[in-house]
Amino acid sequence: MKILITGATGNVGLSVLKALENYNNKLQIDAGLRNIATDRVKLQGFNVSLVSFDFENEATFKPALHNIDVLFLLRPPQLADVSKFFDPLIQAAVQAKIKHIVFLSVQGVENSKIIPHHKIEKLIVASKIPYTFLRPAYFMQNFTTTLHNDLVKNHRIYLPAAQTKFTIIDVEDIGAVAAKILTEPQSHINKGYELTNNETLTFAEMAEKISKGIGKTIQFVSPNLLQFFFTKRKENVPSMFILVMIMLHYFPRFKKTPSTSHWVKSITGQEPKSFDSFVLSNKKQLQ
Repeated sequence: MKILITGATGNVGLSVLKALENYNNKLQIDAGLRNIATDRVKLQGFNVSLVSFDFENEATFKPALHNIDVLFLLRPPQLADVSKFFDPLIQAAVQAKIKHIVFLSVQGVENSKIIPHHKIEKLIVASKIPYTFLRPAYFMQNFTTTLHNDLVKNHRIYLPAAQTKFTIIDVEDIGAVAAKILTEPQSHINKGYELTNNETLTFAEMAEKISKGIGKTIQFVSPNLLQFFFTKRKENVPSMFILVMIMLHYFPRFKKTPSTSHWVKSITGQEPKSFDSFVLSNKKQLQ
């Protein structure tokens, strides 16, 4: 069986590839890279073939999908135009006779028609290609990526989330679930799985756990939307990405707290990682 992993050098993609190492003896894995020359260093040590794949270059779709059985698909955060970027890709997948698509969506997507993931799921369903939708909760790894600068420089978590409780997930657990499904797609045809750990936490509670774990006080500050927007613009964060952050952290204030799920353990046989274990594993990065 031959698998194409898109977003192979990102947090999720790398976690999927790492988890797939347990199955490499019976799989052929292609890692889709936008720039093979510069990105290949990130995949040193992985038993994968490197192929050119660029969401913004339709000409790369057909060659990358050639002879692929299963496609692991995610949405790069900067690409919101589903018709422009994903409609042609799904059409190419149909023409390539892809047998299964595993798509990295988001928790609660079925009730959030304004987010791109909702439209992408609809495209995949309409294509008639068998699918599995992974719908993860809030990534713990956001603290080592998008929230990292504020955390280490200003010793704070600065988000308009108030006291909203969030479900959370370690990206490594997403990778473990994805790898299991990619190797046994026939057992997960046309299924959707919400992926969380066993906790619901506010950002104030997460700040407290990080503070305890790294031995430094991290404050949680919840600004109003104007304060948040202009503060991030002063930090040269693109306006579109600020809007994504607002969608992720502000809108949940007006929704019911999502439920935790059992799917990580049901699919992998392992308990999902706790937030405390994430902090411990990433202590140096968080300090």
